[in-house]
Amino acid sequence: MLILLPPSETKRPGGRGRPLDLGGLTMPSLAPQRAAVVDALVALSADEAEAARVLKLGPTQLGEVAVNAALREAPTMPAVDRYTGVLFDALDAASLPAVSRRWLGAHVRVHSAPFGPVGALDPIPSYRLGASATLPGLASLKKVWADAVTAALAEERPRFVLDLRSEAYVALGPVPASVRSAYVRVVSESEGGAARALNHFNKHAKGALVRRLAEDRPRVNSLAGFVSWADAGGLRVRAGKSGELELFA
Repeated sequence: MLILLPPSETKRPGGRGRPLDLGGLTMPSLAPQRAAVVDALVALSADEAEAARVLKLGPTQLGEVAVNAALREAPTMPAVDRYTGVLFDALDAASLPAVSRRWLGAHVRVHSAPFGPVGALDPIPSYRLGASATLPGLASLKKVWADAVTAALAEERPRFVLDLRSEAYVALGPVPASVRSAYVRVVSESEGGAARALNHFNKHAKGALVRRLAEDRPRVNSLAGFVSWADAGGLRVRAGKSGELELFA
């Protein structure tokens, strides 16, 4: 099973790892796209005012321009530790035992805007870039990433993909039709049994789910296998619309 996570806008600063090595990241076929986006983001950072406009930064966020300018020289840390926020706080990867962290490294990809999907333990620097940005000199990030990421996912040949990304990041690399997958929506049950989408608890439920998976490390190769694991663990899931899975929180 391969699990796709969205990134977070908030990130932990610093790190102790060596500077970014694009060639050493998971899914090496994405190296040309990674280099193009990083180069464009660093070049943009030479003009603080233009960078603030393109990235929609407020006056208190201008320090993010310097963060982007240092992308190639800044220290790194594992992606799963770099991101903060509701989902990653619920996952709390730093508190997991080594065997669970290795499982995350093998089974989880975090879909970033500048680097595409990276392995959970891939070392990355801090950055500021969202899925909807268009960098000077490049097409939209959707045009840069979508086909390349879909092809890279196909090359990994996962038997089953659990897609926990936001729709904005799905657009930057849809799961190929040849791969069995399920897109997860977090819901609650309203009166009459209808499922109602949740916003506030959405990210927390996804982070908690991935933590449970890392702790249990199940051998899941299909949607049926995932549902069986979830049922056995007291999690409530059910098939939603075509290709979707509802997770009750």
